Amino acid sequence: MTGPDALDAGRRSRELERAAGETADLLVVGGGITGAGVALDAASRGLHVVLVEAQDLAFGTSRWSSKLVHGGLRYLATGDVATARESAAERQLLMTAIAPHLIRPLPQLLPFLPGVSLRQRAAGAVGMGLGDLLRVQARTPRRVLPPPRPVTAGTARRLVPALERRGLRGGMLSYDGQLVDDAKLVVTVARTAAAHGARILTRVRALRLRADGAAVVDALSGERFELRARAVVNATGVWAGGLDDGIAVRPSRGTHLVLDGALLGHPSAALTIPHEGSISRYVFALPQRSGRVVVGLTDEDAPGPVPEVPVPSEAEIAFLLASLNRVVATPVRREQMLGAFAGLRPLIDSGADRTADLSRRHLVAVSGAGFVSVLGGKLTTYRRMAEDAVDLAVATRAIAAPPSRTARLRLVEVDDALARARLADAAEPIAEGVPVRRADVEYAVRVEGALTADDVLDRRTRIGFIAAERERCLPVVEQLVAEALAEG
Repeated sequence: MTGPDALDAGRRSRELERAAGETADLLVVGGGITGAGVALDAASRGLHVVLVEAQDLAFGTSRWSSKLVHGGLRYLATGDVATARESAAERQLLMTAIAPHLIRPLPQLLPFLPGVSLRQRAAGAVGMGLGDLLRVQARTPRRVLPPPRPVTAGTARRLVPALERRGLRGGMLSYDGQLVDDAKLVVTVARTAAAHGARILTRVRALRLRADGAAVVDALSGERFELRARAVVNATGVWAGGLDDGIAVRPSRGTHLVLDGALLGHPSAALTIPHEGSISRYVFALPQRSGRVVVGLTDEDAPGPVPEVPVPSEAEIAFLLASLNRVVATPVRREQMLGAFAGLRPLIDSGADRTADLSRRHLVAVSGAGFVSVLGGKLTTYRRMAEDAVDLAVATRAIAAPPSRTARLRLVEVDDALARARLADAAEPIAEGVPVRRADVEYAVRVEGALTADDVLDRRTRIGFIAAERERCLPVVEQLVAEALAEG
């Protein structure tokens, strides 16, 4: 038996039928981290909640992040102390109360090499010190995030074996939070909302929003119908302007590269590399538990129609490789990349010349049609964004509700023990060299709401980061998904 947090095709079908015949307290549109957070915030207050998502959970920006839960060093460097303070406070909640099972402390090394100027070294060291003050203010224990400290050249090389030896004068070591996976966080927040009674409906696209509901279409059946609610929140990120013409979204593309960790000597710390000539922008080389390293990220204007899946540009790939190669002994070549991905940040257009200059503060506002739109911000502050959105929605529509509970509400566990028990060969990998088991696929379908092989490959396991592995695994994953769906 699965628990009350389990999402599967049968539950979706039942709850879609029920949602069409009732009036919810709150309708949430968008199944990224913000929408899932809004659904959890409202459901945990005792409200009757329905969430609709046009595609799959974490389909958009939420799966393309750097997977960091960070305290906002960059924001300190640009003088945005309020955003940095909010980030540090939310990081503390995530790492100590909400999701300690999904986040680990990540050491980050700023190397003192000729490619990093004295000004950048000083600014980085000061920023890390100020960031530690924010950690103290947020009451994050040293055992969770140790304070920054200088390290010797020998220690720097042990942490990142690929570092250039010539001219290395040690570095500064600091710590931040790293998610096991960003899409996993979204799914886990949605499962927690479901455990509190929220109806989580993927493949349901909102066509038009009103103050008291929405016209929607079930993408699986093609059926169109109305959903009624006392309040509505638009949490569709970069697509928010398509449902609320009163807001101006300026998408910014962030690109990452995926490398084999062996190219960098399987580092145990992330590399923090300042942009040439900058003291506020960085490229990061982030080790992953999979043995890969993710290198990112860029901040480029992305005007025009919003694509479902953004594509990195060759210029961004070249920039990231050049930044990395400034500090490593053996340059990484373009053909050595395993893959690359890009995401679009839903920034609020304030007229700045560059998206890098736009604030990362979030916006929560009532639209002209009477529903609430929430956008901007970043993954680390999703909980606060959700709280603000629900507060405004219930106040605007005069809905009685208690204060938010999510600051101390732990997310449900991630455990595939059920799937292991159901399949005798569940521990077998689905393909040689791919650390994903049959159990993981069944768990994705039976507990995490996956409906297709794409859901499993691209969002539940992240095999899709590497095209060759995705192609190799696709047939067996399609078969396993079909079997799990057929068993019901």
